[in-house]
Amino acid sequence: MGRIPQILALGGGGFSMEAGNPLVDDFALEITGCDRPRVCFVPTASGDADHYVVRFYRRFAAVADCSHLSLFRRDKGAGAVEGDIERHLLAQDLIYVGGGSVLSLLGTWRAHGVDAMLRRAWRRGVVLCGLSAGSLCWFAEAITAFHGPPQVVRGLGILPFSNCVHYDGEPSRREAFTAAIAAGELRGGYAVEDGTALHFVGRELAEVVSSRERASAYFVSADGEQALPLRCLAARALAAA
Repeated sequence: MGRIPQILALGGGGFSMEAGNPLVDDFALEITGCDRPRVCFVPTASGDADHYVVRFYRRFAAVADCSHLSLFRRDKGAGAVEGDIERHLLAQDLIYVGGGSVLSLLGTWRAHGVDAMLRRAWRRGVVLCGLSAGSLCWFAEAITAFHGPPQVVRGLGILPFSNCVHYDGEPSRREAFTAAIAAGELRGGYAVEDGTALHFVGRELAEVVSSRERASAYFVSADGEQALPLRCLAARALAAA
């Protein structure tokens, strides 16, 4: 297809957390390069929660050709309609993965072979996007705190770094992430506050964007935190208005 592999990894935000702020979701649509992209929502981490699926359609139906993939209720969603989950995923311009339990997400994907399908979609240039669990999953390693105290989880490894989301909203994650890297339990990686997203082209970080004027992202190594340059989408929207 000649498209460059891309991942947009949100620390938190988008329609899940910022219902009145469309900027990061608009950016996700923009980087597909399509006027009306095909977008598939994958709500596995929430157990395919109905209310989450409804919120997705409310947000994107006017600007994209929308579908969703249910792995817990195969009588619903694009996979059942199409009869071939992989074919459907490969036909998308953007795959948007919702938040919830990254442990449940990874286990379910591996059981159904969706992890391998998503790697193939990425190589073909389908933009992979997500927040919280839907961000952690793309990385080699991450810190999750969904099931209690922060713990290390091994992700899909498409991006060869560690990752920590909700970096400003949940101090325990920040403490566990920096401590694990300092102790050599995690490789160096990215820490992202809510409203902020890491845009990777291939496996290289191309840009950090944010829907908020006061937000940050960091590269964290054994030497500590290094703040990353960030482009505020809110400032761009204000200038355009």
